[in-house]
Amino acid sequence: MDWKLEGSAQKTDSHVLQEQEVILEDTGEDSISESFRLLQIDVECEHREGETLPAGSAMWCSKNVQRKQRHWEKIVAAKKSKRKQEKERRKANRVENSGICPQHSKRFLRSLTKERLWEAKHSGPRLCIDLSMTHHMSKKELSRLAGQIRRLYGSNKKANRPFWIYLTGFTTDSPLYEECLRMNDGFSSYLLDITEEDCFSLFPLETLVYLTPDSEHALEDIDLNKVYILGGLVDESIQKKVTFQKAREHSVNTARLPIQKYMVRCQNEKNYHSEILAINQVFDILSTYFETQNWPEALKKGVSSRKGYVLQNSVDDGQPKELQKAKLLEVS
Repeated sequence: MDWKLEGSAQKTDSHVLQEQEVILEDTGEDSISESFRLLQIDVECEHREGETLPAGSAMWCSKNVQRKQRHWEKIVAAKKSKRKQEKERRKANRVENSGICPQHSKRFLRSLTKERLWEAKHSGPRLCIDLSMTHHMSKKELSRLAGQIRRLYGSNKKANRPFWIYLTGFTTDSPLYEECLRMNDGFSSYLLDITEEDCFSLFPLETLVYLTPDSEHALEDIDLNKVYILGGLVDESIQKKVTFQKAREHSVNTARLPIQKYMVRCQNEKNYHSEILAINQVFDILSTYFETQNWPEALKKGVSSRKGYVLQNSVDDGQPKELQKAKLLEVS
């Protein structure tokens, strides 16, 4: 009769072990510790049903239970090792495929971004967004301008050599400020300077360069001793020379992007050619040039083909016939 009971206990133990292995497969990593705890409880329960503990022993277990427990521990260790190897393999594949260093934590990247921006405030190039001309803009135009400010700031955060940004002529009770808060998450914590003061009174006039497509002078380089100004203006009625006239009124130097020097007009269905860009597009050009010191590469970054311009080398290097006619349109 005793051997029948022992055989039944062995079957029961085997059945419990099989169930625990199924649990391990189904629940995954998060439930391993819980399953192991259940095994320990099972061992303790078996002990309570058995004889009293021998003197000097912390816990008595049958050889069968001890063997099963060692087997279970090997299973857990093997699965942990397999997960670790798989994690290392995926990590190595990401590095090999992307060609970059292993990814850092988001907290580290945010800290690095803040460090770069604060460094730009003391030693980097300075860019001023003149927002003193928004009083006549419509709700739709204000929304578009708020979106451009968001994209500009996002590009600056990603830059290896960021600018320090000033939003001048910008009041916290203005419709544009409310629109920026509504559209741009975290706008109130942007790392930039916001001031109600006008850019012409904030900086010495001789250090200012107003970037406008109507200027007669092409921008040749980015000078750290200068403050570059972009007109924060979205005007669907396309009033001409607004920013140029404002710069003239304050006797401030002007410059335009060297689009005409490095790009040519190309034919398009609407015969449309424009050097007027959104402020975030102009910033992308300035930021790329500051990092690469290469105007063609920078202009390609910010001037889309919809503006009716292409790089000169894209015409000379065997591009389609439509683009080869662009040189005929170079002189407007």
